[in-house]
Amino acid sequence: MTEARHSKLTGRLFRRTLAVTAAAGAVALAAGLTAAAGTTGGAGAHAGTAQTFSFKLRPSSSAISACLPNASGRATITTGRLNDIMKVTVSGMPAGTGFDLFVIQQPTAPFGVSWYQSDVQAGSTGRGSATVQGIFDAETFSVSPGGTVTFASTHQFHLGLWFDNPQTPFNLGCEPGATSPIVTPFNGEQNAGIQVLNTAQFVKNGPLAHVHR
Repeated sequence: MTEARHSKLTGRLFRRTLAVTAAAGAVALAAGLTAAAGTTGGAGAHAGTAQTFSFKLRPSSSAISACLPNASGRATITTGRLNDIMKVTVSGMPAGTGFDLFVIQQPTAPFGVSWYQSDVQAGSTGRGSATVQGIFDAETFSVSPGGTVTFASTHQFHLGLWFDNPQTPFNLGCEPGATSPIVTPFNGEQNAGIQVLNTAQFVKNGPLAHVHR
């Protein structure tokens, strides 16, 4: 091979190598910018603004404390950009028992405006949990401008948990003096039992009033 031809081939190979290296660098730069943009506007940014607030649910009465001495609950609300996630866990309950969770205006009777939120099922150890997504913060409210019922904007800042079956608390002796099960409207069929846990320890405002997005 002549010296001139060797020089021409070497130069061509060098230019091709530079082109490939430049293209690879451009791809790497674009990928880096995309990853950075994803971190700025995606889950990382959302997680940085999220806040959590935890609180207890306690027995609704001395009768509940007597018949279910270990009954307790805990809720944790995690705020999000558009709505919130609330996880409620209960323990010390009768095994295999169903409950109904409500967001309520007042922690004790007559409860006021109430919103059916979720079922909670206690397993074989008396523990159960439910995770729900919605508005569970200082902006939680209901309003009825007209129709069959009319009321102004009304905040609901408390939680309450009811026995799904009215026979259960009666059989457990949670209704001293009652000759038949007490029936309340706090389930999907409006034939629930009595309230077992609530957030009455928050005297001025319920716990949801302390959550802000």
